[in-house]
Amino acid sequence: MKAMVLTWEYPPYINGGLGQHVKELLPAMRTLDTELELHIVAPCFDQSPPVVAVDGPAVHWVVVAKPRPNHFYDDVEHANRALAATAVRVAEEWGPFDVLHVHDWLASWAAFAVQDLHDTPLVATIHATERGRYRGHLHGHLSEAIDSAERELCRRADHIITCSSAMQAEVEHYFGVEPAHVTVIPNGIDGSYFDVLRETDLSAFRARYALPHEQIVFNVGRLVYEKGADLLVEAIPLVLQETPHTRFVIAGQGPLWQTLQHRVADLRIGSHVTLTGFLSDEDRDKLYVAADCCVFPSRYEPFGIVALESMAAGTPVVVTDVGGLGTVVQHEKTGLTAYSENVDSLAEAINKTLGDPAESGRLADNALHQVRECFAWQVIAGMTLRVYKQATDAKSLA
Repeated sequence: MKAMVLTWEYPPYINGGLGQHVKELLPAMRTLDTELELHIVAPCFDQSPPVVAVDGPAVHWVVVAKPRPNHFYDDVEHANRALAATAVRVAEEWGPFDVLHVHDWLASWAAFAVQDLHDTPLVATIHATERGRYRGHLHGHLSEAIDSAERELCRRADHIITCSSAMQAEVEHYFGVEPAHVTVIPNGIDGSYFDVLRETDLSAFRARYALPHEQIVFNVGRLVYEKGADLLVEAIPLVLQETPHTRFVIAGQGPLWQTLQHRVADLRIGSHVTLTGFLSDEDRDKLYVAADCCVFPSRYEPFGIVALESMAAGTPVVVTDVGGLGTVVQHEKTGLTAYSENVDSLAEAINKTLGDPAESGRLADNALHQVRECFAWQVIAGMTLRVYKQATDAKSLA
């Protein structure tokens, strides 16, 4: 099979879960199907495109300007003209392709250009929706434009992949997509690096954040409203009433950083809270393992890769039961879930996790087993390849 993948993020240009997903998925697919010929069309935000590994997939870089925050949609749309020109050239030189795979709306116009050229089946992975992010509402012209682009992508796609049943419900409800045209394929994870970390002495590293007798509660993510770090801060006094020897490490950058800092001061909990700001991937992974509990109180979460990473690290996890988090973490089986935007419920789940290490360890062991059985990249790759075949078979019968 010959496939073209169009994506706005590809290593080394990774800004979030989309880029990480593409980075891990494509090598796993090539390992699983040695006859799969992959061509990737992606933007390069430097004048000199990165060097591509000889034994890797064919990457066709397109040099574009990085979108300006105040002109994001227009700049992405403009960049897609260059992406489309390259994609069409690749299709004419290397095609026709059996299937196109585009990740989110950001490279959708380029995908449409190739789709129109050879009537190639189009698979679209929808990682999130603008309406879902704002709970069914749109905020301003940018939101409306993104929503319109997402709607058009769903209309033109022959098949859609979502990362959770919650995301499936979003595309069906917001864009009128028929259930038969949607397949849920979760994000995956390579837990091997956590296996190594669990066998490593992290006591010196841990001492940077907590005393030996203190427990660590860890949260990492963009400091934005939908991730809910402010809810964790509000829950801290309630947790400290029952488990006073606890340190809270909140890692990440974003517009809420200063607000969180001020709220920590107002609540007089500064001696128990560390706002790290930017955290390297290496230190993040060490904290996943060193922590006694990882907490993710999101208001909106299409999937929840951070919860999956915590589970792969073998650390007990507490999440809010929203979006994909409620699918990844099964209450009282692989972790604990709290009610969304309910500080009391969140504090109760954290206290329960910290207060019963034996039960929390049992849940963490269950979670680690589930990660290895259900979320390995080889499993995800196999499911994706089946969608490719389903899309091509449907097109040949049309």
